[in-house]
Amino acid sequence: MSRPMPSESPAVDPLHPADGGWHCSHFYYSFDRGVLASLDSETLERGRQEFAEALDPAGPEAPTRLQTTIVSGHKADFGVMMMDVDPLKIDAVHQRLMASPLGVALRPGYSFVSMTEISEYVPSVEQYGDRLIEEGETRDSPAWNAKVKAYEGRLGAMNRQRLTPEFPPYRATCFYPMNKKRKTGENWFTLSKEERNRMMSEHARSGMAFAGKVSQLITVGLGLDDWEWGVTLWGANPEYLKDIVYQMRFDEASARYAEFGPFLVGYVIDAFSLMKHCRV
Repeated sequence: MSRPMPSESPAVDPLHPADGGWHCSHFYYSFDRGVLASLDSETLERGRQEFAEALDPAGPEAPTRLQTTIVSGHKADFGVMMMDVDPLKIDAVHQRLMASPLGVALRPGYSFVSMTEISEYVPSVEQYGDRLIEEGETRDSPAWNAKVKAYEGRLGAMNRQRLTPEFPPYRATCFYPMNKKRKTGENWFTLSKEERNRMMSEHARSGMAFAGKVSQLITVGLGLDDWEWGVTLWGANPEYLKDIVYQMRFDEASARYAEFGPFLVGYVIDAFSLMKHCRV
């Protein structure tokens, strides 16, 4: 049996993110009522069962994270958000839905393909300490030391949540894609790292005011989809989703440099309740 030469690298699955993060996809569908009405009762019942099995987050073929939502408005009837280390495991759910007896009545309306990441704007422990100085703290004071130590203690968990996130317990949720502008005089990518960090720090502070009310996940679509980032928000109340988006749009990073795509708002629900709500 041949053995690899010492200089050869170990085999790496090219589909798995190298940084330990996950692939993430959002899918949105509508039901074709005319087609649904033409299905016989046996086909419809079998379709309901296969639909629920495909969207069961605890099913044997389910990706690591799977969440279904009823979507408000006419943009879609329902949405599915999924995350896994294997992008094909995510896409397999879409294929199961389309190949099921209800597939003939499903109309895909929108999707966004992205990956989880640790943003370059997440401060290191040293950078966090420097930021406290800028905000008026005294280096090595008891208050400064306590805040730095607390940040160091929670940084690892925060980064794990960014790469391999749990779904929060909130039912209200919305998703939207966004870009940073590349216009003359408003080109985010020609700004210095220091300037971008300053604006993103302001942006982060605005978001912190909603701790305990809103959870946020930003995934990167660069090279994967038409928009650069996808923003998923979960709120303890839909009003908090409105409030946080309104508040953060006043931050310079958004007011001057952000471009937003369509907003899709929904409410987390299981697959059987989703079908009941949609009269399937």
